[in-house]
Amino acid sequence: MNFGIIKERKNPPDRRVVLSPQACQKVLSNYPNANILVEPSPIRIFKDAEYREVGIEITSNLNQCDVLLGVKEVPIESLIPNKKYFFFSHTIKKQPYNRELLRAVLEKNIELYDHEVLTGSKGQRLVAFGRYAGIVGAYNGLRAYGLKFDLYQLPKAETLSDRQSLISELQKIKLPPIKILLTGKGRVGHGSKEMLDGMGLRQVHVAEFLKETFNEPVYCEIDASEYNKRKDGVRGNKLDFFHNPREYRSDFFRFAKVTDLFIAGHFYGDGAPFLYTREDAKNPEFNIKVVADISCDIDGPVASTLRASTIADPIYGYDPVLEKETDYKNETAIAVMAVDNLPCELPRDASVGFGEMFLKHVIPAFFDQDAGGVLERARMTQGGKLTERFTYLQTYVDGKE
Repeated sequence: MNFGIIKERKNPPDRRVVLSPQACQKVLSNYPNANILVEPSPIRIFKDAEYREVGIEITSNLNQCDVLLGVKEVPIESLIPNKKYFFFSHTIKKQPYNRELLRAVLEKNIELYDHEVLTGSKGQRLVAFGRYAGIVGAYNGLRAYGLKFDLYQLPKAETLSDRQSLISELQKIKLPPIKILLTGKGRVGHGSKEMLDGMGLRQVHVAEFLKETFNEPVYCEIDASEYNKRKDGVRGNKLDFFHNPREYRSDFFRFAKVTDLFIAGHFYGDGAPFLYTREDAKNPEFNIKVVADISCDIDGPVASTLRASTIADPIYGYDPVLEKETDYKNETAIAVMAVDNLPCELPRDASVGFGEMFLKHVIPAFFDQDAGGVLERARMTQGGKLTERFTYLQTYVDGKE
């Protein structure tokens, strides 16, 4: 089985990679029938020389490869026909901007496996960059807080080498006695929590967070069952919420009244209520000053997120009265950090972590006849057609929606 690691060609450049040199070594040692080729790249976080040092061939010709591994979408002109491709295609939600990409995949008889739909038997995602989005997102949120109030200046995350470097910088700052709210207890939430714990912040329970005042900065981590409640008054829970989101309404405002910095690391599903609306943000009791919206759903559950921001220019202001963008340093503005490709700021750590998951959950499927069904569930296209699980995309491909 010949695997090829492709050069990332999408702009802005992405320095991440599916398999680090060390991960490649593990593949080759665990599977004698495997071979790995790496396409040369001047931007990849691991240099070509690092792959050569562990015996991996660097070549511009990947035609002999059976499986091609990438991170971001592959430009249509760079797709090699009749291959198996793994990358984030951003087509499973019928994103209009990638319709032509999926059409090209079908026309070129490519088997497409989207990293986002690599799942276990119970539907859980097997590989993701979410932890690193949470790590960088929390750091960026704390950086934005310092910049808005001229309290301190943290270096940009992209200038630092790894997760520990981010924590080291956070340990140098002195926060006022603010309340930080973190939504989400998945990979993103856990990544953000690592940073808050790493800088030594005290975690408090919901009741304390809502009712008490503190002489030190504190944070509270909540999940969907704590910021939503059933419309019928029956006591709900997280599982019920995920199955019946339309039966719930937001109970977030009680947190908004006492929160200074909000780190949004939750998952937002169809039919779920918004956490806070534009009307909520107008309320005199609305207290949130800075939002680090890691989830970054535009015009969605976090009303102040008007657009995605960029690594180069990560913060903008939201004027709650005018419902428009403004200078984030304005006294009445909510500072918004809504970078939608946060793991790119920590490419080495993110690549290593992603590769470990890919090595554990996906690579074995190529050598055990896909005993766990991982490849079968993630195969979006085959023989120039959508597979059964993804036939819902046919109208999208046809341009009918």
